Amino acid sequence: MLRGGLWDMVIAMVLWGVWLPSCLSQTTSPSQDGKIKFRLAGYPRKHNEGRVEVFYNGEWGTICDDDFTLANAHVLCRHLGFVEALSWSHSAKYGPGTGKIWLDNVMCGGSENSIEKCVSRGWGNSDCTHQEDAGVVCKDERLPGFADSNIIEMQVNENRMENIHLRPLSGAHAGRMPVTEGVIEVKFKEGWGHICNTGWTTKNSRVVCGMMGFPSQRTMGKKPSSLQTVYRIHSVACTGNEAHLSACSMEFSKANSSASCPDGGAAVVSCVPGPLFTQGRARRVKLKPMSQVRLKGGAKTGEGRVEVLKGSEWGTVCDDHWNLQSSSVVCRELGFGTAKEALTGARMGQGMGPIYMNEVQCRGDEKSLWDCPHKSITAEDCKHMEDASVICNIPYMGFEKSIRLTGGRTQLEGRVELLLSTGSGVRDWGLVCGDGWTSREAMVVCRQLGLGHASSGLRETWYWDSSNVTEMVLSGVKCKGNEMTLTDCQHHSVVSCKRAGAQFSAGVICSDMASDLVLNAPLVEQTVYIEDRPLHLLYCAAEENCLAKSAAQANWPYGHRRLLRFSSEIHNIGKADFRPRLGRHSWVWHECHRHYHSMDIFTYYDLLSLNGTKVADGHKASFCLEDTECHEGVSKHYECANFGEQGITVDCWDLYRHDIDCQWIDITDVKPGNYILQVIINPNFEVAESDITNNAMRCNCKYDGNRVWLHKCHLGDSFSEEAEKEFEHYPGQLNNKIS
Repeated sequence: MLRGGLWDMVIAMVLWGVWLPSCLSQTTSPSQDGKIKFRLAGYPRKHNEGRVEVFYNGEWGTICDDDFTLANAHVLCRHLGFVEALSWSHSAKYGPGTGKIWLDNVMCGGSENSIEKCVSRGWGNSDCTHQEDAGVVCKDERLPGFADSNIIEMQVNENRMENIHLRPLSGAHAGRMPVTEGVIEVKFKEGWGHICNTGWTTKNSRVVCGMMGFPSQRTMGKKPSSLQTVYRIHSVACTGNEAHLSACSMEFSKANSSASCPDGGAAVVSCVPGPLFTQGRARRVKLKPMSQVRLKGGAKTGEGRVEVLKGSEWGTVCDDHWNLQSSSVVCRELGFGTAKEALTGARMGQGMGPIYMNEVQCRGDEKSLWDCPHKSITAEDCKHMEDASVICNIPYMGFEKSIRLTGGRTQLEGRVELLLSTGSGVRDWGLVCGDGWTSREAMVVCRQLGLGHASSGLRETWYWDSSNVTEMVLSGVKCKGNEMTLTDCQHHSVVSCKRAGAQFSAGVICSDMASDLVLNAPLVEQTVYIEDRPLHLLYCAAEENCLAKSAAQANWPYGHRRLLRFSSEIHNIGKADFRPRLGRHSWVWHECHRHYHSMDIFTYYDLLSLNGTKVADGHKASFCLEDTECHEGVSKHYECANFGEQGITVDCWDLYRHDIDCQWIDITDVKPGNYILQVIINPNFEVAESDITNNAMRCNCKYDGNRVWLHKCHLGDSFSEEAEKEFEHYPGQLNNKIS
C-alpha cells in the first residue's frame, strides 16, 4: 500500500504529466471476455448501498479503499444504474468480501463512463486485504432505461455450487410436476455431484425444500442409494433457517475425487407443496382466507410488495433491515419456499394507506411475519418509497412448455399459441380467439411464459402471421388476472369464435415494467358535494353523454340537473408510465370542450343501491391525462397543452377537480336514501397494469334529498374479506352523524 507522502508525490506527478511506472499509471484494461459486471453486497445495507463487487474474468472480487474518492463512487454508482453517489465507505463497513481484490489505488475524475477508464494499479494488482474493501452509497434515483436491480440476494459462492435440483426416485414419477421427492443433485463447474446423507437432518431437508419452492418437508427414513456416484458434499449441518444450502456448514471433496459415503448414500428429500401446487388439486385453490400477509404488484407468482393485515385494513412493511430471513418467513407463510431475493426501495411499486412494520428482524422459523421482532411505524420513520418486496422460490411446473408466442419482433411479443390435446388425444398447437381479449388475459399469458407484465392485449394479429397454425383451440377466455396459466381462466367448453380467421387470434406484448393506477380515496370523501347546475351550462356535457337519460326530455335551456360532484386524484404507483393505448394520431377532437379524447372511457362513476343495483352513473373520457403534481425529485413528463403527449408518470398524479365538466354523477332522478358510490379506473382494461384489484374505490353514501355524506371510502382491495363483507351488507345510516 502506498501511503502518505509517497502517494501524494505520485498524484502530483500524474497531474504534471510525469512518466510513471506502468504498475501505477495504467488504466484498467478490458476484461478478456468483455464481460464486466458490478453488484452491491454486504450486510446490513439497503438496496442503494453496499460493498462494491466486480465480476472480471469469470470471478467476483472487490475494490480496495486506498485513495478511494467520491469521484470513484460516482462512476461505480452509474455502473450500478444510479444517477450519482452520495458517499463512500472504507475499512469494509459492509463486511469483508471474498475472492480477488481486483482493483487498488483507483483514481477517477468522476465523468468517466467506465471504471476501466480510471487510473489504477491494473486488474488483480493489489497489496490490500479484504478488511479494506470499499463501499458506496448511491442516490436512490435510477438512470432512465437502466434495468432495475434493487435487490438483496444470496451471494452464493460460485466456486462451491452452481445449481441444485431433485431427481425423482422412481421413473414413474419423472414426468409429474412438481417434483416433490428425489435425490439431491448439485451442479459444480466440473459437473453434477451428490450429497452424502450421513448425519443428514430434517433441518437440512427444510433448507433444500425451501430452495425448491416448498414451504416444508416430510420426515424420511434414510434411503441408501446404489448409485455409482461422486459425493462432493459431506457433513451438512443447517440450522433450518438458511435461505440457501450454501449458507450451511459443510465439507467438500476435491474436484474429480470419489470420496465414499460411510454407512449411507445420496441424500434424499421429500417436500410438502403449498396449496397452489398440490398435485391432483385444481390450481385455482385460494390461499387460506385468514392469511395475514399478501404480495401485490409482482409480475410472477410468488413475488410482489409485502402487505400485512392489521385489524381490518391492509398496509405495507418498511424496508429497514429487510433481509432474506424475514422475506423467507413471508414466502413460507404464503405456501412458497424460501426467499430468492429480498427487495427494498419499493421495487414492486409503492403501496397506499398505512405502513405497519419497520425494522423487521426474523430468525427464519417464525410462522408469521407478525411473530418477528419489529417496530411500529410513525409518519417520520418511513415513506412508501421504502416499501419492502420479495421474490420467493416456487416449484418448477413447466407451464411455459404449453404456450408460445410467434411472429413478434422480439421474444416479448407475438401471436399466442397453445399446446392442447385434440379430440384424438394428440397434442397440437392452436390459436386463441381474440374476441373479448383484454390486458387481463395478456397478464396471464406473460406470467405463464415468465416474461414479466403485460404491456398490451391484442385482438388482431394479422401482422404477426408467421406460422402455419390456423386452428382456434380456445375461445371465450375471461381471466381475473391472477391465474398461473391461461387454461385456468374461464373459457368456452366448445370453441366458438365470431371472427374465426387466424388474423383475429389473440396476441400479447409483454414488458418488464407496468403502470399501476389508484385513486386517492380520502380526497373523494373530503370533496363531495351537491350542485344544482343550470341546463344552459350543460350543453357540452350533454353532447358527451355525461347526463342521465332523462335530461333529453328536459325543457332546455331552462331548469337544472342535480349533480353529485367530487375530485379525483389518480396516482401512478407502478414502475412504468401510464400511457393511452392509442397514439395521438388516433385521438378524437371534441369541438365543444376543445380537447382531445385519448381513451373512450377512462373512469366509471356509479351510484349503487345497497343490493348492488345501479341507480345512477357517469363516465369520464380521458380528455387530458397529464402530470398535475409529482413526488419530490420526480419530473413531470406529460402536459396536454399544445397537443402534448398524454399520460401519468411514475410517482405522479393527475387531478380531476370537482368543478370540471363530467366530474360528477347526475342524481336528478335519485330518491333520498343510503347508497354505495363506486369509482372504477381503466374499467375496460384498455391499458395493462401490474395490479387491477386496486382499480375500484367504494364509499358508503347517504343522500337526504338536499345534502350528501360519504364515509368508509376505500380501495377495493384495502379491507379484509370480513370487513368488505360488512361494507357490502351496510344497513344504512339512521342519521347524518358519522361515527
